[in-house]
Amino acid sequence: MHSTNYFNTLIEIAEDSPATQGEIPPLTGSKKSVANLQFEMLHEHPYEFSSDDILFAVFATRKELPQEDLVEQRALFFSKGQPCFRASPLTKRYGWGVHSNEEGKIAIFGVESEAYQKFVTDDSVVKKKAMRSKRA
Repeated sequence: MHSTNYFNTLIEIAEDSPATQGEIPPLTGSKKSVANLQFEMLHEHPYEFSSDDILFAVFATRKELPQEDLVEQRALFFSKGQPCFRASPLTKRYGWGVHSNEEGKIAIFGVESEAYQKFVTDDSVVKKKAMRSKRA
């Protein structure tokens, strides 16, 4: 089984992110985007879920998977590698860093926030850059 979880790690915003602060992803149309769903879960439940939990929940919501199929579908989902939060629109476009604590539970912090800056300068926290949106 593959995992997207990190531990004691900050996923910093992408080098080419246009955001100078954490932005709430705009709602476009009637269906919520991946960014909207990830933001809602993380904003309302900091350090409550792992990366795997959120990525699968967003997948299940968007695919409208029935409750009784979730256990089987989660195993199938993680039977192959999945993009982690380094590829999330939150870290690539909207200015949110993703911090994973020692238990692998995650929370988001705007790039402008004191907490984000503290994680960046803390040598005990592993840093990973979000993926760039454009090739260099």
